[in-house]
Amino acid sequence: MSKWGRRTQRALPIAILAMAALGAPILILEPDGLPRMRALQTELAQTNDENAELRRHIAELRGQVRELRDDPAAVERIARDDLGLVRKSEVVFQFGKPKSR
Repeated sequence: MSKWGRRTQRALPIAILAMAALGAPILILEPDGLPRMRALQTELAQTNDENAELRRHIAELRGQVRELRDDPAAVERIARDDLGLVRKSEVVFQFGKPKSR
């Protein structure tokens, strides 16, 4: 092997190591590196929290649906409280606001 070939064999790994030693911190610290990764981790955590909250809400709504399907009293309660409905046999009294003097 020639002198040039031996020098290249020794210098090439050193050059690659030097580029890696200089390039890795640059790639990590640039805006698309470590700061971006941390921002994405924060966003992922927030999304997971939001998903957990939505799962709880969905479970609550499913319970309400189950209650409305199985319990006629629940349907009546909603009809009375939310819609203001009354039975035909009931009498409704409405009182006006007292007049100010």
